[in-house]
Amino acid sequence: MNQRHLTSDQRTRFVQAVIELKRMGGYDKYVTLHTKYFAADGESGLRVAHMAPTFFPWHRQFLLAFEKDLRMLDPTVTIPYWDWTYDRSTTSALWGSDFMGGNGRDSDGQVMTGPFAYQAGNWPITYGVTEEKYLTRNMGRPDRPIVLPTKTELSGALSMATYDTAPWNSAPGTKGFRNKIEGWTVSETKGGYLHNRVHQWIGGHMIGASSPNDPVFWLHHAFIDLIWVRWQRQHPKSPYLPAHALGAKDAQHGRVISADEPMPPWSVKPSAVFDHRKFYTYEEN
Repeated sequence: MNQRHLTSDQRTRFVQAVIELKRMGGYDKYVTLHTKYFAADGESGLRVAHMAPTFFPWHRQFLLAFEKDLRMLDPTVTIPYWDWTYDRSTTSALWGSDFMGGNGRDSDGQVMTGPFAYQAGNWPITYGVTEEKYLTRNMGRPDRPIVLPTKTELSGALSMATYDTAPWNSAPGTKGFRNKIEGWTVSETKGGYLHNRVHQWIGGHMIGASSPNDPVFWLHHAFIDLIWVRWQRQHPKSPYLPAHALGAKDAQHGRVISADEPMPPWSVKPSAVFDHRKFYTYEEN
């Protein structure tokens, strides 16, 4: 469901389940898991969460696992999505004191409002790439201002008929839909990059491998998942690529996962999660 249509009770239930999972010690495993599988082009070994074709299916399985944990605490809870082409303001209800809380303060980026503010006592940062024990944000990045992606930019990406292309990474030569949405290499001054720009726009803990420290991560990635659904509907004959395991002589052999190879850490094949309807449906409005 679009987060903007949640009732007050639904917002409260989602927040309470997330906080309870954190209190129980179950939340931070997702922070460490995302960090572990955040491998870049220049690193050796397998790329699975980012800069690879599995960006979409890996994060779908990640969302499924997280939602399952939340629903064990409250069966009514589902992960809402944030359509950042529509709710583009720092004053959106998304950032209200009853939901995600607001921006970080100027002095140190510390989020001071909402249930995930450090001073509320429920959200210590226990695993991050920096030393802060409090959640940080820097919305809009005032020192180098950026804006959230637009409907036009998203439509342009959705029009791309090819899922992914060799060399299956974040290089400019990788021209497919996946790399366009994930968005690593396009100049900020020229625009065009989408998923990463949202992380950069929020700033603070949303930048980098430990980005699930900010609970808005889940709402952002739920929308990324919906974008994949929209692309599949628009291009029903365009498959996930690579369809088959890369040969031993391929430079990307052992670095990317094809449709029917298992994704760590779950040993779930991308093909097993291609159809979201086996797990959930989307209420789009």
